[in-house]
Amino acid sequence: MKKWLRTLSLSVAAAVALAACGSGDTAEETPADGGDDSSEEAVEAGDFKVAMVTDVGGIDDKSFNQSAWEGLSAFGEEVGLEEGTGYRYLQSQTMDDFEPNLRNLVREDADLVWGIGFLMEDAIRTIAEQVEDAQLAIVDTVVLDAEENTYDNIANVTFKEHEGSFLVGVIAGLQTEGDKVGFIGGVESGLIKKFENGFKAGVKAVNPDAEILVQYAESFNDASRGSQIANTMYSQGADIIYHAAGGTGNGLFTEAINRARNGENVWAIGVDRDQHEEGEYGDGQSVTLTSMVKRVDTAVAIVSEQTMNGDFPGGEILEYGLEEDAVGIAPSTDNVSEEALSAVEDYKGQIQSGDISVPQTDDEYEEYLNGLE
Repeated sequence: MKKWLRTLSLSVAAAVALAACGSGDTAEETPADGGDDSSEEAVEAGDFKVAMVTDVGGIDDKSFNQSAWEGLSAFGEEVGLEEGTGYRYLQSQTMDDFEPNLRNLVREDADLVWGIGFLMEDAIRTIAEQVEDAQLAIVDTVVLDAEENTYDNIANVTFKEHEGSFLVGVIAGLQTEGDKVGFIGGVESGLIKKFENGFKAGVKAVNPDAEILVQYAESFNDASRGSQIANTMYSQGADIIYHAAGGTGNGLFTEAINRARNGENVWAIGVDRDQHEEGEYGDGQSVTLTSMVKRVDTAVAIVSEQTMNGDFPGGEILEYGLEEDAVGIAPSTDNVSEEALSAVEDYKGQIQSGDISVPQTDDEYEEYLNGLE
């Protein structure tokens, strides 16, 4: 499938086609009439129950969790489910809440329970092993057993965040005035390293002399920490900072706005969803240069729809990137130069054709740099 579904078609054929883009087992097409070829029995829309558990960033983090809830809400509204019974969420205050929240939703006989975020991997695994008939889904990680096999009752949804991060790195590399930019990560992990290394590779592709500051907050829910890190980076001369830190990243926008109001020319790059509004101040101005959007909302909606129609993709690894328009730059481009937008299209084509392999790990990034020399 060449294009990511930008609107919720909510048809079985569309859902199956999208699932086939994943890197796990290929789903067979399900008859549109919900015939006998379905792997599970379809559930009438009015009887379907789907729920999600947030990570510690919370439902209003203006980023990852919020995007997932927007997708679940759009799905629920489209098929006529009632919020609170047909679709709902439980918020996690700490990581200790993950397992009991998931367990509560399974006990309530939800037809599909989502764990939003890689931090929920251990909790999802525990529930999957204890309740074999539960239908679970997780975003941003692949849950494996001791033999490194997937679980038949877990759908694993992942994204090529490094590809989208490369593109915003291209924009940062071309629009920095001082050849110094920054990256703020949430919790250091293989996932957030994909954001970091993709971003750095994009910067270096167009501006080999640029210096890139990197710091991790070790939290996805500490806006004050995000503000402190941003303050330090801006004070050290960075004029553009990209974050992959969930709610912690909200502090980046606070710091950037404060400096912009004092006449400083600084920018922030958002993540997961279009964060143009988070950077707004004054007369509609925004410190948000661009954002790396990741269509968690659409992925949540599509997999929920598949499950309702009897085609739960349990055991599959679904991975979405530029090819499916599942990652990329935000539609808000007022602050992006024409040169940068043109470069984004050029590099997007090179990534899709395989001419550029975007690094995900530190080792891959070092190899990438060596290839630029």
